[in-house]
Amino acid sequence: MSDQSQPTTLSLPDGVEVTGDLGPRYEEILSPKALQLIAKLHRELNGRRLELLAKRKEVVDAVANGEDLHFLDETKEVREDDSWQVAPLAPGLEDRRVEMTGPTDRKMVINALNSGAKAWLADQEDANTPMWANVVEGPLNLLDAIDGSIDFTSPEGKEYKLKGGVEEQPTIIVRPRGWHLPEKHILVDGEETSGSLVDFALYLVACGQKQIDRGHGPYFYLPKMESYLEARLWNDAFTIGQDFVGIPQGTIRATCLIETFPAAFQMEEILYELRDHSSGLNAGRWDYLFSAIKTYRTRGADYVLPDRNTVTMTVPFMRAYTELLVRTCHKRGASAIGGMAAFIPSKDEAVNKNAFDKLAADKSREAGDGFDGSWVAHPGMVQACAEEFTKVLGDKPNQLDKKREDVQVTAEQLLDVKSTPGDVTEEGVRANIDVALQYLRTWLQGRGAVGINNLMEDAATAEISRSQIWQQINNQVKTADTDTLITKDFVLKLVNEVIADLPGEASEWQEAKDTFLEVAVADDYADFLTLPAYSRMP
Repeated sequence: MSDQSQPTTLSLPDGVEVTGDLGPRYEEILSPKALQLIAKLHRELNGRRLELLAKRKEVVDAVANGEDLHFLDETKEVREDDSWQVAPLAPGLEDRRVEMTGPTDRKMVINALNSGAKAWLADQEDANTPMWANVVEGPLNLLDAIDGSIDFTSPEGKEYKLKGGVEEQPTIIVRPRGWHLPEKHILVDGEETSGSLVDFALYLVACGQKQIDRGHGPYFYLPKMESYLEARLWNDAFTIGQDFVGIPQGTIRATCLIETFPAAFQMEEILYELRDHSSGLNAGRWDYLFSAIKTYRTRGADYVLPDRNTVTMTVPFMRAYTELLVRTCHKRGASAIGGMAAFIPSKDEAVNKNAFDKLAADKSREAGDGFDGSWVAHPGMVQACAEEFTKVLGDKPNQLDKKREDVQVTAEQLLDVKSTPGDVTEEGVRANIDVALQYLRTWLQGRGAVGINNLMEDAATAEISRSQIWQQINNQVKTADTDTLITKDFVLKLVNEVIADLPGEASEWQEAKDTFLEVAVADDYADFLTLPAYSRMP
């Protein structure tokens, strides 16, 4: 985008205030129509959103008091009714054997669309930050990509342009922020709006019809839902949005991430609530681990997981979750999309071989289990993922016919965290601190996807890191290698040691350190580290 444009001015609907700075072309995204839709969604849905967020706390309190998560009696009829199916697969969503993920900055948009993936998760959530410029420029970059006009020149002079035609580019699927995140720069009737509804409205108004004209549609990934009622809220937002912009009901399609512990017990109900708009479920593995820790954080040693890097997808409770997801999706005619492979290519030959070997094993397992596709975090991993799925799919676009009726998963299996092998070690605690600090520093600077130690880290992995430490402190866990009780003082000591080993002056890490300590060692557990971090962001 050029900085030579005249300063932006906005035409604001009644009751709407935009407090963020206005950059070139911002009026193309913050259009009167988009702001009108945001106001309509806020006035009709925000009260329910806040009520549902309050209900999340009720679930956590019940677990803390000894009640376990379970399949709901109130929705038993939905699970037992074999007659309903979700909508047929929409154009561009039939073959999803490999999906790229990444933020919506200009360079990433071009690289993702040139990656050769079947779909691209254009991320306004965990791989992004809600810095105001990102909120507006993300959909603006997508608008330019859809129009074919996007380009980018790096500070070093390297030029990036789209290759090939529309038919060769991945299907764009936008992930808005989760229900918990507000948007403080857009106010309606003096109230902060929902980041979810803002992201949804800005993209739908600017790009929805353009996507339809290209033969696809406005497609979304929905993150961090914890109940079928939250899916119902999204369905209502879709219904309002489609009527507002004048496109047929059912044009929007959504893939829901099953990435919270409570949602694993409501997969069918979530598909049912969105059935006219549903295109599948995704196994959001890293947030799922975070949510398992978060939900059962006060329930003692049986729910304390070992070091993060030892918890693989083959441990019993993770295996139960992914197999149930495939069975649920294919029973209802929906796509089952596998989890993120965080590996990124390395110039170190041995590290690179290890990364590709692990990716191949992971994707081979998913394809064999019946998943229709999976995620990678780097364009260099697209081909390797596609090859593993093609070994199973061949020329078929998916394997929805693989019903997995052999799978019978119980609540007890989903909750079987205690069977996870491994130990809590001082090295693991130190690694969690290292990842969280490096990630938070970058997040606060406006970047949400960070390569750390040959892995692409995003908010989910930082959440695991700080949540494990909080849980270890509050359950009086000792390290297996040094027999050290994990306390606040011990963690603070390690934090200072880790910072001393990181590049730069200690003062450069202060804001990240303060944020980390606020969410890792405070007496009260913060539901999401991004909430206090967002409060520090201008």
